Amino acid sequence: MIDTLKSIIFFIIAGFFEIGGGYLIWLYIREAKGIEFAILGGIILILYGIVPTFQPATFGKTYAAYGGVFIVLSLLWGWKIDNILPDQLDIIGASIALIGVFVIMYWPRAIA
Repeated sequence: MIDTLKSIIFFIIAGFFEIGGGYLIWLYIREAKGIEFAILGGIILILYGIVPTFQPATFGKTYAAYGGVFIVLSLLWGWKIDNILPDQLDIIGASIALIGVFVIMYWPRAIA
């Protein structure tokens, strides 16, 4: 259970680094913010690349599952930062994605 909790925390940290870093670069390019936004965004994106290496699964499984986490965190980011409330279909889609995350990462597997 502790390993699963650590794994979930690593997914959340990675998600905030990826979304936050991408958002800073978005602000630099799309909203003409200063170069410091792009530099900080790039540094944060490098950190995003490091965090998933702490996951217990292989690269492919980790990144496949991370896709579902990214969906949920992106909707939450849009809600809290851009004030765009997820609608019912967003919530259904995010729920389906999270089910996929749990199946890929945490569903017990038979030992061969």
